[in-house]
Parts: sequence; structure tokens; C-alpha cells
Amino acid sequence: MTDAVPVRPASTVVLLREHGGRLETLLLKRNKALIFAGGFWVFPGGAIDDADRAAAGGDLDRAARLAAAREAAEEAGVVADPDAMVPLSHWTTPAVEKRRFATWFFAAPLAADAEVTIDNGEIHAARWLGLAEALAEHAAGELNLMPPTYVTLLNLVAYPDLATMLAVEARSPVPRVEPVLGREGEQLVTIYPGDAAYDGGDPGLAGPRHRCVLEGRQWVFQCRDLPTGCQPLVPSERGRDERP
Repeated sequence: MTDAVPVRPASTVVLLREHGGRLETLLLKRNKALIFAGGFWVFPGGAIDDADRAAAGGDLDRAARLAAAREAAEEAGVVADPDAMVPLSHWTTPAVEKRRFATWFFAAPLAADAEVTIDNGEIHAARWLGLAEALAEHAAGELNLMPPTYVTLLNLVAYPDLATMLAVEARSPVPRVEPVLGREGEQLVTIYPGDAAYDGGDPGLAGPRHRCVLEGRQWVFQCRDLPTGCQPLVPSERGRDERP
């Protein structure tokens, strides 16, 4: 069977700066009236369009970088250098969703004094936040994040500085993830490769865990007992859930 919902190529950029002795990222709050991710805090990004493809001469990687830079300019009024972007991950929206995207996540440095100007249409607010601060606010139910945003923050929070993060991520494998949605009791879960439930199993089935669980208003990453060869999306020392 063919997929009934088309998957649109898209691109997101995690803009980062060093400020006040810490690593900060720019988060944007989407208009709550929007159908996709309305009211959530996100990194700048959007669909790759025909102009991006044309400017890239058909090179999809280049088109993704150009799209990320264009979206950063349109949504936040900042200039992100496509050539300075480092790929972090690639996420495809779960098959059950009505709108689906195959999204490249990049990281890119931004000057500490870069002026942010939101469009007040699609984007209603912008904040520079320390990575640990963003995760703490999310844990307190004060910052609505989607799982890819949350996992990305978890993966980056342990880096001591921007240069180290860019250097390490530039030589690291880029995971490609298509989550599976499920429920364990009353809790929504997004399930990743290696989890006991990833291939159509019951989310309550005993076995390896590689998932995010929505506990109240916060996501909690769980990762344990993964099969050999399955790489966790967040290294164990950065994850927040080590319960047996």
C-alpha cells in the first residue's frame, strides 16, 4: 500500500550562541491557531520549497540548508550561514499523523548580539534560553515542546561550549528516526527503533525501552537494554530516565 499522507521534505536549524557563560538556543513560540504544532516552542524551520531546490541545483542537502536559513530569516529575522550548519538528525513524522514531514535538524552558531525580530504571524514569541534552563522549564510544564525538540535539547545540553558541540556533532553519525505513536495506559508514548514496541508491539510489553513518555505536560526520555547495534538517540549520561 502507498502512504495516503504525502511526506514533505523540511528543515530546522538549532541556532546557538554563547552568552553569560552558558550555551543558549533560540526558541520560537508558534501561533496557537496553527494546525501544526500550534502553541509549541520550536526551532526555526519549515518545508523545503521549489525556490530552495532551484537555488541548490537539485542538491537536497544544500536545499535543506538553504531552507533552514530562509526560515530563520523569515521567522526570527536572523542570518544563519548554511555553510556553518552541522547536521544533527533527521526525523519523519509518524505515519498516523495527518500532516507529515521528513525534517533535517541542523545546528548553527549565531552571533551573541544578533537581533531577533519575529514575524508576529506564524511566530508569536521568541526567547534565548540556556539548554538546561529550557529543559527545566519543560519539566515544570511551562514550556511546551514536541519530542524531537526535547530529544535534541537533551542531546546537546551536556556540551561545555559551542565549538566542542559543533566539532563533535560534525563527525558523529546522523540518526534517521521515524517514531511510532502509542499509549501505555493513559500515557502517550513516541517509540524509537530498538524499543520492544517499535515493530507493532504493545507499548506495555516488557523489554528494551527507547521512547519518550508524556508524563503530565513533560516528555521523559527512556532508554535501556537496547539490542546490540542500536544507537540511543541520547547518550545514557545525558538521558533523564534510568529507572529499571
